[in-house]
Amino acid sequence: MHSTGAALEPCAPHATLQEAVTCAPASPLTPSVDRWKAWDDYLEATPETGFMQSSWWADFRVNVGFKHSGIILKNRGCILGGAMLQKFAYAPDSCFYYIQDGPVLPPDESDASEVFSAIFEAVEEHRRNEGLTVTFLRIEPRWERRPDFLSWFRPLAFNDIYVEPRNTLCVDLRLSEEGILTQMKPKGRYNIRVAQKHGVTIVEDSSEQGVADFIRIYRRMAARQGLGAKPASYFRSLVSALSSAERGSVLFAEQEGARLAAAIVVYFGQRATYFYGGSLARRRHVMAPYLLHFEIMRRAKAMGCEWYDLWGVAPQDNANHPWQNISVFKRKFGGTEVQLVPTLDLVYDAAAYADYRAQQCGSGGTGFRDTLPPECAPQTRKYVGESCPK
Repeated sequence: MHSTGAALEPCAPHATLQEAVTCAPASPLTPSVDRWKAWDDYLEATPETGFMQSSWWADFRVNVGFKHSGIILKNRGCILGGAMLQKFAYAPDSCFYYIQDGPVLPPDESDASEVFSAIFEAVEEHRRNEGLTVTFLRIEPRWERRPDFLSWFRPLAFNDIYVEPRNTLCVDLRLSEEGILTQMKPKGRYNIRVAQKHGVTIVEDSSEQGVADFIRIYRRMAARQGLGAKPASYFRSLVSALSSAERGSVLFAEQEGARLAAAIVVYFGQRATYFYGGSLARRRHVMAPYLLHFEIMRRAKAMGCEWYDLWGVAPQDNANHPWQNISVFKRKFGGTEVQLVPTLDLVYDAAAYADYRAQQCGSGGTGFRDTLPPECAPQTRKYVGESCPK
C-alpha cells in the first residue's frame, strides 16, 4: 500500500489518482457529478459503511444546515478509503466537523491505520483553512470494534441531538421467506397473519400525494405520543433526494383504501434501512405495521439486499431507555443485534466543547437522530421516527 501524501486541492473532473482530494459542496439535491460516482459505487460495495457517506446524502444535508467536503484517497486507480466531512455552525463563530458512517477504511487494520492518518491530515489541512473555530471532530464509523489507532478519540459522554444510533437490529434476508418468518418471534409471525386475514395490502407511493400521506400519518403518530416532529419540508426534501438517487421508497399498509401505516426505506448496497415511519391508532387491531415490514423485507430481498436494518434499538439491559417501546416492536421481527462503536469525539477546543456540552445538556435532547439545527428543532426533542404497535 502506498500513502497518497498529496496536498489538498479542489476536485477536478479528471483528478489524478494518487491524491487526497477535497471537493467543494455540490448544489443541494442536484444529480451527483461524475467525480462522485466512483465514490458512491465504492461505498455500496463496502459493508463497513452506510448511505450517510454518500454524495446524495451530503447534498440532502444542506437542507438542515450542514456543509460538506469530500476526502477521497486513491492509488493506481483504486479508492483506498475516504470520508464525507460535514460541517455544522452551531454558533456564529463556532462549528464542528462530523463524519457519519465513517471514515471508510480498508479491512486490514495496518492499512486502515495508514489510510486514517492520511484522512486525518486532510481534515487538519481543512481545519487550518476554516473561517470558524472548529470545536471538535465527531466520527461514527460502522465498526463493531474500536481499533487501537483511535484511542485518542473520546466516546460521547452526554446527550446530543447530532448523533445516530449505535445499537441496531438487522434481519438476514439471505434466508428464504419461510426462514425469515421462522426466525421471528411467534408474536411477530402471528401479527403478520392477522394483517393478511384482515385484507391489509402494501403499496409504494413516492408521489407528492404519497409524501403528503406519509407526513399526515407521521404527524398523527407524533401528536398521539406527545412528541415533537420534523417539519413537512424535511420529508419532502428527503424523499426528493431518495427518488433522484433511486435509493429509497415510501411504502404504506392499506386496508379498504385507508392508509394505516407508512415507512420510508433507504436502499444502499447490501442493506435496506427502515429510516422513518408511523402508524395510526385507527384500526390497530388489523396489525398493519407488521405486514408492512414483512413486505419491505420481501421487496428488499427481491432487489438483492442481504440485510434489513431496523435502525436503532434500545440496549437489552435498559428497560427505562426512551426507545424501549419501539424496540419491543422491532424485536418481534427477530434479527441480529449489532452494537457499533460509540460516537467518538476528538476535542480541539476544550473550553468551547464544555460550552457546547452545556448547551446540549440543557436542550432536553435524548441523543438520537435529530438533524435539525437547534433553532428549527422541536422544543421537546424526543425521538420521533417509528410507530410503536403493541
